[in-house]
Amino acid sequence: MRKNSIRGVGLIMICPNCRGKNIGIIGQKHYYCWNCAIELTVINNILHIHEIEHDGTLSSLDDLFSEEERRI
Repeated sequence: MRKNSIRGVGLIMICPNCRGKNIGIIGQKHYYCWNCAIELTVINNILHIHEIEHDGTLSSLDDLFSEEERRI
Protein backbone atom coordinates (compact mmCIF):
# COMPACT_ATOMS: atom_id res chain seq x y z
CA MET A 1 0.00 0.00 0.00
CA ARG A 2 1.31 3.43 -0.89
CA LYS A 3 1.66 5.67 2.13
CA ASN A 4 -0.34 8.66 0.86
CA SER A 5 -3.00 6.87 -1.15
CA ILE A 6 -6.48 8.38 -1.35
CA ARG A 7 -9.55 6.86 0.20
CA GLY A 8 -12.07 5.92 -2.47
CA VAL A 9 -9.68 3.84 -4.50
CA GLY A 10 -9.50 1.23 -1.75
CA LEU A 11 -6.54 2.75 0.11
CA ILE A 12 -6.20 5.15 3.03
CA MET A 13 -4.45 8.53 3.10
CA ILE A 14 -1.88 9.06 5.84
CA CYS A 15 -1.03 12.61 6.88
CA PRO A 16 2.61 13.35 5.98
CA ASN A 17 2.86 15.67 9.01
CA CYS A 18 1.51 13.64 11.95
CA ARG A 19 1.28 10.20 10.24
CA GLY A 20 -2.36 10.04 11.36
CA LYS A 21 -5.21 8.47 9.41
CA ASN A 22 -7.96 10.78 10.66
CA ILE A 23 -8.34 12.57 7.30
CA GLY A 24 -11.62 14.16 6.22
CA ILE A 25 -12.72 15.13 2.74
CA ILE A 26 -13.67 18.82 2.42
CA GLY A 27 -13.89 19.05 -1.37
CA GLN A 28 -12.81 17.41 -4.57
CA LYS A 29 -9.14 16.48 -4.05
CA HIS A 30 -9.15 18.61 -0.88
CA TYR A 31 -8.64 17.04 2.56
CA TYR A 32 -8.24 18.02 6.21
CA CYS A 33 -6.22 16.28 8.94
CA TRP A 34 -8.18 16.36 12.19
CA ASN A 35 -5.07 15.42 14.21
CA CYS A 36 -2.80 18.31 13.26
CA ALA A 37 -5.28 20.74 11.63
CA ILE A 38 -3.66 21.05 8.21
CA GLU A 39 -5.23 21.06 4.75
CA LEU A 40 -4.06 18.73 2.01
CA THR A 41 -4.74 19.29 -1.67
CA VAL A 42 -3.89 16.81 -4.43
CA ILE A 43 -2.63 18.32 -7.69
CA ASN A 44 -1.05 16.08 -10.35
CA ASN A 45 -0.68 13.25 -7.76
CA ILE A 46 1.33 15.48 -5.41
CA LEU A 47 0.03 16.55 -1.98
CA HIS A 48 0.20 20.26 -1.25
CA ILE A 49 0.17 20.87 2.48
CA HIS A 50 -1.10 24.05 4.15
CA GLU A 51 -1.39 25.27 7.70
CA ILE A 52 -4.47 27.34 8.52
CA GLU A 53 -3.45 30.62 10.15
CA HIS A 54 -5.51 32.42 12.83
CA ASP A 55 -6.85 34.88 10.25
CA GLY A 56 -8.00 32.03 7.98
CA THR A 57 -5.24 32.32 5.40
CA LEU A 58 -3.21 29.30 4.35
CA SER A 59 0.57 29.00 4.67
CA SER A 60 2.34 26.39 2.57
CA LEU A 61 4.23 23.63 4.37
CA ASP A 62 5.40 21.99 1.14
CA ASP A 63 9.01 23.01 1.78
CA LEU A 64 9.07 20.86 4.94
CA PHE A 65 8.53 17.65 2.96
CA SER A 66 10.29 16.22 -0.07
CA GLU A 67 8.29 15.70 -3.25
CA GLU A 68 8.65 11.95 -2.75
CA GLU A 69 7.03 12.24 0.71
CA ARG A 70 4.15 14.17 -0.88
CA ARG A 71 3.64 11.88 -3.89
CA ILE A 72 0.37 9.92 -4.06
